[in-house]
Amino acid sequence: MERQNSLKKSIKVTLATLVIYGILVATHLGEFWPFSIYPMFSQAGNPWKRAIVQDISQAEIDSLWKVTDKSGLPGKTIALNELNVNTNDIANYLSKTEIWTPKKQSGVRKLLQKKLNQSNLLVYQAKGSLSENDEPKVEFIPYLYLSADTTLLNKNLRIK
Repeated sequence: MERQNSLKKSIKVTLATLVIYGILVATHLGEFWPFSIYPMFSQAGNPWKRAIVQDISQAEIDSLWKVTDKSGLPGKTIALNELNVNTNDIANYLSKTEIWTPKKQSGVRKLLQKKLNQSNLLVYQAKGSLSENDEPKVEFIPYLYLSADTTLLNKNLRIK
């Protein structure tokens, strides 16, 4: 009898847990742990933004602020992990900054300071999405030009 009550209680607790979990997942559009930490479940097919930094010291550039695809990127890509910079830090900085104050521009300079003494850098935001025929499309938008003594911001961005 005691064993039967214990079994019923276990079944009730399990069902209650599953119901609560199902409600939370349904009301949060699938963004509920553990699914929210796996972009393949929660963000598949959504547009995304990342950052890429190019060393353009030796590159010939037609237009500094030209939006391009991967084949049109000038110079050499910088491995940010060698500078102890997380790519997501710069990507978040670019995507979440609406008004580019001098302080915001200085923040990006500080992240890349180690490279600025010997290189001219161009910081791009990579925007990816699916095209109308479900092909991946990535465009690279130049944000900041940085050298040892110069910071230039893309004029198409909001400046304060």
